[in-house]
Amino acid sequence: MDLNKTALVLIDLQKEGNYGILGIDEVIKNTKKITECCRSLNIPVIYTRQINREDAVGLSYADPLNEHGEPVYYHSGTDAIEIFDDIKPLENDIVIDKYRWSAFYETSLDLILKSLNVKHLLIGGMVTDGCLMTSVFDAYFRDYQINLIKDICAATNTGAHMSSILIMCNWVYGMRVYDADELVKKLNGKEHHVWEWTEADQLKFSPENMKEIFAKLNS
Repeated sequence: MDLNKTALVLIDLQKEGNYGILGIDEVIKNTKKITECCRSLNIPVIYTRQINREDAVGLSYADPLNEHGEPVYYHSGTDAIEIFDDIKPLENDIVIDKYRWSAFYETSLDLILKSLNVKHLLIGGMVTDGCLMTSVFDAYFRDYQINLIKDICAATNTGAHMSSILIMCNWVYGMRVYDADELVKKLNGKEHHVWEWTEADQLKFSPENMKEIFAKLNS
């Protein structure tokens, strides 16, 4: 990984609480480690925010509405769209607002990454099986090498979280998977643990063995 061609992309680390996402405190703690490390190494830090207009104009098909006809999630008139205070963007960070799950869909993200000459993405965020996973696949389709930070990802249940990470591991060729502490070691040139993709569909899993297969990412 060439650190001069690397960027950190943080997907939707926002205050939206209606989903009941698991492990938020751990995500915030680990994200703080990563952002501080990246800033110290002059690696660009890019945040995305999901925004749903208060008047529901441009809302995704069948996106839930409340009794007033306003979006239930990521309501633009509330603080649900704001990044968590403990990891909020600093002045030199980049914030990209989006209106669909993928951070690449009709946004400037790809243009910004190319202008920064980025080839390698450090990426994580929420929710694992939604905006994060669609963004990872869209990044892969645009020829970025993906480095997933799995302990800054979170979903509403462990099954969705684990299965979506395993799907990405199987089909995002060349992907590497880190925990935050291990990635900090890597970025600082220290010995570290990383899971590396070697072949398509290498982590075959079933409902019965999913936890066991998922544990291989740390072995």
